[in-house]
Amino acid sequence: MKDSKKITRRRHDPDLKAQILSECEQPGASVASVTMSHGINANVVHKWRRLTNAGAAPCADAAFIAVALPAPVATAAHDIGVELRRGAMTMTIT
Repeated sequence: MKDSKKITRRRHDPDLKAQILSECEQPGASVASVTMSHGINANVVHKWRRLTNAGAAPCADAAFIAVALPAPVATAAHDIGVELRRGAMTMTIT
């Protein structure tokens, strides 16, 4: 028996996608409120944002910068002690 409903994906115009993404970037705007006003699921817009950011070119001025660190300073070892008590009995481990 075949299912009589055929599930189709909605195709959105690139201009509409750009408009919705720009609305989401406005101060005080949330993805949920913008998507509700357009009748689109918020997960779809989150995916558009990920795809847009993944395709973005990396910063042109990003480069490796060597950082000089000071030599580690040797510190004196400190004694560590543990004291265990159970009733009247005490055990000290150093």
